[in-house]
Amino acid sequence: MRVYRTVVQVLALVAMAAGCSSSQGGDGQRLTEQRGNYCAQLGTWQKARNAADTQPPEPSGFDETGAVAQDAFLAMRPLREEAVGGGRTLGEATAAAMNNGDSEAEGLVVRYCDDAGFETLTR
Repeated sequence: MRVYRTVVQVLALVAMAAGCSSSQGGDGQRLTEQRGNYCAQLGTWQKARNAADTQPPEPSGFDETGAVAQDAFLAMRPLREEAVGGGRTLGEATAAAMNNGDSEAEGLVVRYCDDAGFETLTR
């Protein structure tokens, strides 16, 4: 009976460890997806901004670049505390790039996407 309890306890620990590693794998996959989504939204914002620079403003006052920037901000939220260099977080650098036209901050977020493996999604 004692051996049986020991085997059950060991199997329970193995099952718990396996569960932890699979959830960590899921967390890693979710993080990769979040980064990919952010980088895709950042690239879309860059394209809209570049196109807006060459076109006259819409008579309706609709700001497509601003609307696309909102999507990028939403995609950035779960990642906002990640460090991107220069003492900045992803949230700070994204805000500075999109709201203030900070080219250094934009370089940091583009480098962040490059480092995450999503270099083809940004400009």
